[in-house]
Amino acid sequence: MAVVSALVLLVTGVVWSQYQNLSDGLRRSAALDAGEGTSTGGDTNILVMGLDSRLDENGNPLPAAIYDAMHTGASDVGGYNANVLILLHVPANGGKATAMSIPRDDYVSLAGAPDGQSKGKIKQAYGLAFDQEHKQLVAQGVTDTATLEQRSRDAGRTAEIATVRQFLGGVPVDHFVEVTMVAFYQLAQVVAPITVCLNENTQDSYSGANFHQGYQQLDAAQALAFVRQRRDNVHPSLNFTDLDRERRQQAFIASLAYQLKQAGTITDPAKLQGLLDVAKQNIAVDDKLDLLQFAQQASGLAGGNVSFTTLPIEKFGQDPAGEDVNIVDVAQVQADVARLLGTAPAPTTAPAAPPAPLDTVDVLNGTGRTGLAASVSQKLTGDGYPAGTTGNSSHKGSTTVVHYPAGDSAAASALAGVLGTSHTMQDDTAGSGHLEVVLGTGFSLQAMAATSAAPATSAAPATSAPTPDPGSALDSISGGGIPCVK
Repeated sequence: MAVVSALVLLVTGVVWSQYQNLSDGLRRSAALDAGEGTSTGGDTNILVMGLDSRLDENGNPLPAAIYDAMHTGASDVGGYNANVLILLHVPANGGKATAMSIPRDDYVSLAGAPDGQSKGKIKQAYGLAFDQEHKQLVAQGVTDTATLEQRSRDAGRTAEIATVRQFLGGVPVDHFVEVTMVAFYQLAQVVAPITVCLNENTQDSYSGANFHQGYQQLDAAQALAFVRQRRDNVHPSLNFTDLDRERRQQAFIASLAYQLKQAGTITDPAKLQGLLDVAKQNIAVDDKLDLLQFAQQASGLAGGNVSFTTLPIEKFGQDPAGEDVNIVDVAQVQADVARLLGTAPAPTTAPAAPPAPLDTVDVLNGTGRTGLAASVSQKLTGDGYPAGTTGNSSHKGSTTVVHYPAGDSAAASALAGVLGTSHTMQDDTAGSGHLEVVLGTGFSLQAMAATSAAPATSAAPATSAPTPDPGSALDSISGGGIPCVK
């Protein structure tokens, strides 16, 4: 987001002389397969890959002071996994862009079976292909370090892009951007302090995170800890998972875009030069990316004209080797992607079936806000739902969840939509014909009023797969502000 903002400023004529400097200085890669196809109608899809490597773009170790500041371990920690995968869809008409986070541990088929591995975590496609190519080049007698590094990275990039395309149903990937961990840290140094917002106090010795509830300003090291945190060893009740890490990344980008617009950060010549220097040092892009054309198309991104969503998982599980993975419904993921990209086929018209009777709804208040359960129950009654019991919940999570009995997932998803959430969970204790709502601290009665104008029925299909853990469930978030997250 910082580089896009700088790019927009450059091509609007403020410091045009720097544009060619950036265009010539960026590391270009031919890893994008020309046979993969391109988006139609002038739309653009860009795959953002964030590498787990603690090395620079040339494969060299970083200064010790940077490792200390980043709190990530030394050069021998990490590898070449694509730990961040975001598909950015930029419409040709200047409409709101969509950023889709792909959870890094999704268990998928790996394109080309790199290193002989046909299935694995989606993030592993890069590292396995890197390793396979590196070994082959060494066997061929290649000894130059720079050649080994870049040719191996190109193999990793190609494999990762092909795996993502295959997983998402053959979506075109027009361009890619690769960011190393040190590049993120350096960009954060340039634009710091960065304002973020948290719903609760949280602390994690692994990433170095130590944040308080509410709005706060982060330096570069804290920013890196913010986007890496996926556990809390002081507040275990928060029940962090890797999915919360995806949401942190989205919230950080949204906050950064808002800050760049509001504070005019990149109009500072020194900061602008800093952004360009980082881009040239530790960011790689495909050799087909026309910076001028992209800046004209993506100018809205710098103002926060983008929404973020995380592609669904079915449940947490293990692969045959016993490693923790995300089990995914590939058909569901591809349907969601088609909907987000606007390529889903138009629904066929069928005779309307009579609406099924709505379930009775019990409402439990987990927010601590007096009277909220009664207010929600009254509103649902007005939408046609039979009123059940109301009361308080001992669970104090941030997310609103609809609990449902076996066989009632469609009704639960419909009710979740009315409540302005998307989180449902099967609960064997729920009675037949009853849905139980547990209101989270992030619940908004105003948002519910906006979404309940067209009440859904229990015959409505589920729009997304239920998440396995309500404490880690994610909603889409929009740019244009500073969102509060777990």
